[in-house]
Amino acid sequence: MFIERTPNFSSGFTDAIRDKLGYVPTPEAIFYYIYAIFHSPTYRQRYAEFLKIDFPRVPLTRNDRLFKDLGTKGEELVALHLMKSKKLNKLITKMSGDGDNAVTEVTYKPTEQRIYINKDRYFEDITPDVWQFKIGGYQVLDKWLKDRKKAKRTLSFDDVLHYQKVVVALKETMRIMQAIDQLIPSFPIE
Repeated sequence: MFIERTPNFSSGFTDAIRDKLGYVPTPEAIFYYIYAIFHSPTYRQRYAEFLKIDFPRVPLTRNDRLFKDLGTKGEELVALHLMKSKKLNKLITKMSGDGDNAVTEVTYKPTEQRIYINKDRYFEDITPDVWQFKIGGYQVLDKWLKDRKKAKRTLSFDDVLHYQKVVVALKETMRIMQAIDQLIPSFPIE
């Protein structure tokens, strides 16, 4: 059975977009634009207090080129965060050391750029900024491993590969976040 998709935008919101751009983009284009805005480090810093107490406000632009460029960045981020980006296939870290992949400790050694999962096994080439990257208050790489430690898991080949792809996703997310800020001339957006 086919169910028709319906955008969940109020008429007031789509009217505001039409007033700014002169047309109403596809729902996907609007979503990607919003996703990019919410990943702007400047937006997050400037509106941090509001973000803690209220729903985030979406600043709309009159600049069609800016809208589309931000949408492109947002689409890249969505592909990364859904683990569907082709960029995830270019791994930037590897698993090294002796022994098995049982997660019995999670220790990051910044000078070595290694995350140990036990006494002998580790992921290498993890830069401190990627290790420290947080989403929703959680340090992503640390939490992922500690959840497996708590479950007394031994990482499978697929688990190791997934973790390595998460590292790529985080590194790319950081790069794109900076690119988003470079696209936005100033806040509030015009």
